Amino acid sequence: MITTVVLHEDAFYEYFKPYHHPASTENIWGGLGLETYGKDLEIVRNIDDSYLWTVIDGESGRDQWIVSGYHFINRICYLVTEKSNEGIDFEFRAPWRPSSLTPLGLKRQVNKISRLIQAAQQRNVEKPQELRTL
Repeated sequence: MITTVVLHEDAFYEYFKPYHHPASTENIWGGLGLETYGKDLEIVRNIDDSYLWTVIDGESGRDQWIVSGYHFINRICYLVTEKSNEGIDFEFRAPWRPSSLTPLGLKRQVNKISRLIQAAQQRNVEKPQELRTL
C-alpha cells in the first residue's frame, strides 16, 4: 500500500534543497522553477524523476502543492532538488496565504522526512540486485 505523505512547503525547502537549474531560461517560482514549455520542458524530461517535483494548483481553494515527480495536469512549474525523494510520494502544501511552521514544527517535519528517506534507502539496500535493476 502506498501512502502519500503530506507536509508543509517549509519542510520541502529545508530538506530537499530546491535550486535554480543552470540551463533554465525562465524566472518562475522565485527563480527556482522550470517552465512547462520550451527549453525548460526539455530539461525536465531529462531529469531523474526522484529529483524532480511538480508545482500544481490545488483541486479546491487557492493553495498550491509541490508533489513528487513529473505531472502534467494542473502544473504550474517544475522544481529540481539536491536530494532524492527515494520513491516516496510526498506532497507539500504551499498555502495561498503565506504561513510558516514554527521552528519546532519545522524540525518535526524534517525529522519525519529523514526517517522515511532512511527507511526507503534501507529497503533499497536489502533488495536483491536483480530486483533493483527492474
